[in-house]
Amino acid sequence: MSGQRVTTRAWNEFRKEFFDEGARLDADPDTRHQANCWLCGMRVNYAVPANSTPDSHNLDHFYPVRDYPELQHDPANARHSHAECNNERGADAPLPGLGV
Repeated sequence: MSGQRVTTRAWNEFRKEFFDEGARLDADPDTRHQANCWLCGMRVNYAVPANSTPDSHNLDHFYPVRDYPELQHDPANARHSHAECNNERGADAPLPGLGV
């Protein structure tokens, strides 16, 4: 299998459910930290649509799809992140000091 992303109806539904899960976690002060960006640790803005602003939600893959295409749809590989942090990271290992 190539390192290309596969976009399907099921994938789009998974992304929406993952965003909704993050928004639910963020709404509760006891679980808010679980919805923060895994790269910088700061709070993600769930009030705006995903990928619409630098601090909006973006589903990131712990193991990049480029290298592990078989893990694209694996929920255990999904992480909440800022759009900007994920774009900065790309498919490389997280940079030290990424974010504030």
